[in-house]
Amino acid sequence: MTEPKAVPEPHPLTQLLQRLTQRVRAYDRRRPLVWDALVTTFFVTAALVDASGGWRNVAPNTEVPGWLIFLMSVGLSLPVLWRRRHPMAVLTVMVATSLASNWSGAMLQAALIQMLVLFSIAMRLPLRTLGRAGLMMTVPLVVGAVRYPEDSWDQQIIPNLWAYAVVALLGIAVRSRQDYTEALVERARQLEVERDQQAQLAAAAERTRIAREMHDIIGHNLSVITGLADGGSYAAAKSPERAAQALEAIGSTSRQALGELRRLLDVLRDEAPAPAELAPQPALTDLDQLIDGVRAAGLPVRTTVQGSPDSVPAGRQLTVYRVVQEALTNTLKHGGPGATATVDVTYGEGGVTVEVTDTGAGGSRPSGKGRGLTGMRERTALYEGTLEAGPLPRPSGGWRVHLHLPKVPEGQ
Repeated sequence: MTEPKAVPEPHPLTQLLQRLTQRVRAYDRRRPLVWDALVTTFFVTAALVDASGGWRNVAPNTEVPGWLIFLMSVGLSLPVLWRRRHPMAVLTVMVATSLASNWSGAMLQAALIQMLVLFSIAMRLPLRTLGRAGLMMTVPLVVGAVRYPEDSWDQQIIPNLWAYAVVALLGIAVRSRQDYTEALVERARQLEVERDQQAQLAAAAERTRIAREMHDIIGHNLSVITGLADGGSYAAAKSPERAAQALEAIGSTSRQALGELRRLLDVLRDEAPAPAELAPQPALTDLDQLIDGVRAAGLPVRTTVQGSPDSVPAGRQLTVYRVVQEALTNTLKHGGPGATATVDVTYGEGGVTVEVTDTGAGGSRPSGKGRGLTGMRERTALYEGTLEAGPLPRPSGGWRVHLHLPKVPEGQ
């Protein structure tokens, strides 16, 4: 497997510029009015400095009144304060002022401040609006070229159009970069949410699996222990040897249940379980031991097995084992005195088929809302099998559980 290439560290100067840019943007987000006031003060000051006399160096008409120069300088710089909230309105005021400047012949250099507004429009508004803004800014250029044609059109219009185009493209590039960065941030946020959701789903599925296993282990073994204890108490007065055998079977069943629970709960620990505690999950080869334990608890069970379980995967073997275990446990709980059970297992070309029936008539059977039948159906659904559970027709009565797990498809 190819190791991922290490990402090179940015140059220290690049890192410094990135940090400064992030700080400026963060301050701008916190206090936008302060930043806008500083920018506006800078451009108003520059415009007024040019209005004090520097404008005459490039103006075709140097006889424009001073008060008009002052008003036009303020009109070309002060609206910058509102450029982010009302960019098109600000540009309209500045274009009108620029039109008056070019018509009068002052040709104030403060008209270049319009490009700052153009940059804001390119970053925030649709391209159609950007096109209208470009046309509006071209009108004063054409008016100045027509009114004062001493300079060629190439010198008055073309350089300014190129400058407008570069500023607009720069604004679009910055906007695209910001949109791309925001999309990456949102994608990362969504991936984090999906990761957390997947972790929660996995945890819920694991809790369900552990609850299902614990139900099968505790429910079955406690039912066997209860049956053995009842039988031992009946035999204690007449046959102490039978009572001693029942107590020995209770101890063996309890130790087996504790071992299974310990192995199951080891997955909840942070540290790895000790090697001595490791053991495989129950399989079809353990069915005989399971049925012997049920018989010892007082339930006669007749078994029929056709075929060999060698080709059945471990997961499906566990499902068959747990379904048989749950069915026999329900018979022990609800079958009543004198009940018997039959377990038929068939391994064929179409998969595994299991049918567990009993002749019990006492007590009420689970309605399907309990953990036992729900766990059987969940296990069966994992392997796209079918499970049927319900009472047998009268007058014989009893209960029937039928399980079918299809054969594993080729290539899986």
